[in-house]
Amino acid sequence: MDNWIKVFETDQQIRAEIVKGVLEENEINAVVLSKKETVYHVFGTYQVMVPKEDVLLATNLIQNEITF
Repeated sequence: MDNWIKVFETDQQIRAEIVKGVLEENEINAVVLSKKETVYHVFGTYQVMVPKEDVLLATNLIQNEITF
């Protein structure tokens, strides 16, 4: 995942999945990484990652098209 950059981070999995879905609708590859602590799933976050070349477009979409 060396060529992937984090463009969004949240403690709510549903928000990360929504961001991923919007990015994929706009033909941007995206993955959600769980950084939650494996035993209790209380601590940590979910990160949405995109390829380096899509960071600017993905960031603009997240800021301008997605509201929670």
